[in-house]
Amino acid sequence: MLEFRSHGITKNPKKMNNNEGDWYYEMQALGYNYRLTDLQCVLGLSQFKKLDKFIKRRREIINIYNESLKELDEIVIPYEKPEVKSSYHLYVIQLKLEKLKMGRKQIFDALRSENIGVHVHYIPVHLQPYYMKKFGFKKGYFPITEKYYERCLTIPLYPEMSNTDVNDVIMGLKKVLKYYSK
Repeated sequence: MLEFRSHGITKNPKKMNNNEGDWYYEMQALGYNYRLTDLQCVLGLSQFKKLDKFIKRRREIINIYNESLKELDEIVIPYEKPEVKSSYHLYVIQLKLEKLKMGRKQIFDALRSENIGVHVHYIPVHLQPYYMKKFGFKKGYFPITEKYYERCLTIPLYPEMSNTDVNDVIMGLKKVLKYYSK
């Protein structure tokens, strides 16, 4: 990872073909410039001080979502094992498409029309053109992953959401699901 983030460069004598001195380095592989700037580091460190507050608020929102959405027959809400305490980077619901008149795209579009900032996380890696071309992956190679992808929908979750925002998401989701329910 150190080499990858620094243009594939190493100064490790055990990895180099030559060693012309302490200044010498070699590019052993293709890499990128993923080093953080000093400003990015300072900003990152300042965010660590807020981490507990961010996670606490996210979990408050999750509790509201879980309580409000658990009875909806058209979706599956995320499950968290009792011994786990997720920070909930995302809140991904799964649509029960067999209980809906329309597919995910129509549900997505309808929620966006309700001003709900839904998204889809994430497109399966094996369906990305690079991996299909480089490794020969095809649709159907990972059917469970593909089925999950066809049904997943991420609803808004961020620490700055007010309870009114959270309620708007819940009401918009319920409205759209009711409209498209079989």
